[in-house]
This record gives sequence, structure tokens and C-alpha cells, in this order.
Amino acid sequence: MKSTKNYDICRINRDIVTNEEDIVILEYPFTIFIDDEEIITLLCSPISLKYLAIGFLHSEGFIEDYSAINNIQIDEENGRAYIKLNIRKKFNEKLQGKRTITSGCGKGTVFYNVLDSFKSKKINSNVEIIPSQIVDLMRRFNSESELFHSTGGVHACAVCFNDDIIYFEEDIGRHNALDKVLGKALFYNIDLSDKVILTSGRISSEMLIKAAKRGVPVVVSRSAPTSLAIDMARDLNITLVGFVRGEKMNIYSSFPSLKF
Repeated sequence: MKSTKNYDICRINRDIVTNEEDIVILEYPFTIFIDDEEIITLLCSPISLKYLAIGFLHSEGFIEDYSAINNIQIDEENGRAYIKLNIRKKFNEKLQGKRTITSGCGKGTVFYNVLDSFKSKKINSNVEIIPSQIVDLMRRFNSESELFHSTGGVHACAVCFNDDIIYFEEDIGRHNALDKVLGKALFYNIDLSDKVILTSGRISSEMLIKAAKRGVPVVVSRSAPTSLAIDMARDLNITLVGFVRGEKMNIYSSFPSLKF
């Protein structure tokens, strides 16, 4: 399915006016059903929809791992995911209708209480990364953002191991992009306790919680973190790095994973 659409536009550059064709990112409503019950409609980019659905369900506490899913069907034409669970958690019933508007792109919706994140276990990881690796990964990460380069309208996220980018996804929403890479890792049963998450967008508390739930020890962005994200990272032993641009970066929380 195409993720962009072409429009005829008028472009002005100082006193020069031209009529041109512009490439614009598609905004796509995607509704998730669990056991025939409508859960939520996400506004997203129409790529990697299966991984988005899986990642979202895990991030929001509907499933603990991929084995909880009995069947998943994606209807791209109508923008729907139909998911059958093997066992439906009792607390999911209590979550219905209790949606919280967050600071995320497109007014992201979360079903958990943010305070629950502080009950998460502290992350203990033997992964090691040095600033030069972060600079190199972010440089390659930026070069892979094809949709961003053509439209300027998406965020990107990646799962990295050592010097390699394992999974890379783009979406109009930074939460969606993160759910896509986390969902893909969950689908392929990839251990994230020794991996690094890269993101183009702001690291809010919701973004950090998604990573913490998967035991990710290092979260890196070319943008800024929020105060709550920093406090959470320090509490949970997550190395948090922001504003990675060129040779520069800000380290907001540093644990043994980051070597100088």
C-alpha cells in the first residue's frame, strides 16, 4: 500500500513562484479490534501495520508476548486489524473506556497509569556503547529515513545491536514508529535487553515507558527528552541520550552501558 500521495502545489521562494508536484505523507486511520471488540483507532502511516498492532497491544498491556495472540488479520483496504487472543486478561475489561490523551503526535492514547511505570524493575544490562558508536548509528539512521527525506512528514525509530541497525520503521507518529519496531522485535522473539533504541522524536514519558517495558537499556534521540522521561530513566537505570546531532549529544542519565 502506498504511504504517500502527490499534490499539485504553488511553491514560493522569495520572488519566484512555481507550480510543482509535491509528495505528501498519507495519514491513515487504523482501527484495532480484539475479539471483535473495537479498541482504538490510531492515526498512522499505512506501512508495517501488523507490527504496529502487535507493538501497541504490548505497550498498552493487552499482551505480554506474541504467544498471547491466536490470530491476527490486517484489512488494509478498510484500515482494520482483527486480533484473536488466546487468553484475555481480566484487567483488560477495566481498561476499556479509560483512555488518556497524551502529549504524543496525533494525541496518542495510552491505557496505563503513568505511575505504574515506576513499579517496573530496574534494568540491569551488560550492554556497552561509546559516544562514537552513537554518532555513527545516528548518522546511518538519518540516512535511512527515506520517507522523511521525500516528505518531511514522519518520525523514525530503530532497534540497534552493537554497530548495526536491525529494524527501522517510519510513521507520522513517533509513538507509532516505536510500536512498530518493538512489535517487530516481539514477533520475531528478539531479546531487547542488549539493544539500543534510536528515535527521531521527543522522548516523553510514554516513549520511555514503552522501551522500559521491553527492558531496553539505552534510548537515544536526535531530539529532546521531557523532565519526567529523565526522572524515569534515572530511576530505572536506562541510559538516556538526546540531541544527537553531528558530533554533539546530551547525556541525561548514564549507567554502565555508556563508556567514555
